[in-house]
Amino acid sequence: MAGYLENYGAGDERREKRIKVGVLFVAVLLVAGGILWALFHNYPEERQAKRFFDLLEAKDYKGAYALWGCTDAKPCRDYAMPEFMKDWGPSQGPFRGVDVLDAESCGSGVIVEVEAGPGGDKKLWVERETHLLGFPPFERCPQGNRIHDWWRTIRFRLRGRAISPAGS
Repeated sequence: MAGYLENYGAGDERREKRIKVGVLFVAVLLVAGGILWALFHNYPEERQAKRFFDLLEAKDYKGAYALWGCTDAKPCRDYAMPEFMKDWGPSQGPFRGVDVLDAESCGSGVIVEVEAGPGGDKKLWVERETHLLGFPPFERCPQGNRIHDWWRTIRFRLRGRAISPAGS
């Protein structure tokens, strides 16, 4: 008779253990997914900005100008090639060792801040849908984002860069 109740409740214990492992697995997946999303959400826009500076470094100004949606066949009405050369040409200093410092989602685009070597820090606007470049319409996104600001503070501290009190 001792063996009759020996395994009583063993099925419940196994089920509880499976449920706990399943819940833990889902929680880890959610946390990992959130971290990956935060790290790579603006990755295509960051790559487009980096590509722009790579073209400037290679002195392919027409190629860089084309990333603004402007070509010889279809020049931009409000941003002609001579203006582009004033802003991004050789007189602005070499753009070497470009490093993306920050990318802030803002409406239909992303404000990408880069450290452009001797050319100094620059900001670009990258449209999400078309990946066309432009100048950012604002210094920082007006609606703000506390999570982004917190994440930006951590990243800048890890890089050893100072952040102004306004966060810009």
